[in-house]
Amino acid sequence: MPAPLRAQRRRDTEHRLTNDIDVRVASASADGAPYLMPLSFDWDGEALLMATPTDSPTGRNLAATRAVRLGLGHTRDVSMIEGEVEILEIDALPQERGDRFPVHTGFDPHALATPYRRSRISPRRIQAWREVNVRPDRELMRDGRWLV
Repeated sequence: MPAPLRAQRRRDTEHRLTNDIDVRVASASADGAPYLMPLSFDWDGEALLMATPTDSPTGRNLAATRAVRLGLGHTRDVSMIEGEVEILEIDALPQERGDRFPVHTGFDPHALATPYRRSRISPRRIQAWREVNVRPDRELMRDGRWLV
């Protein structure tokens, strides 16, 4: 099968960002201990928004390092996203933006007694991984700018 065009892979990635609900979140503590967690997210066209318990390993890692790597999609069709993390208090967003998250994900952190914070993740690098034949040209974004 011929390698898909880079422009098509961008469209596929943007479709997943808009329509998928869950992503694998890889973070590390300040001393380098890795942690992997599935989380729900909402995409606003520029950044992914997630909610984590303030005191969870993922919440602590994202707050400490402000860096994350995400795996969006299935193993043979995954977009790898490296991003910068901005930590926000749970009610720091405008209401319209904050209300989108539970509508899209079906999860409302306000309904829980556990303290949550939001992570706003701005992609800096995106790669679309598929079969071995698409290794060339898998990079779709570099330094926060789409290449196609």
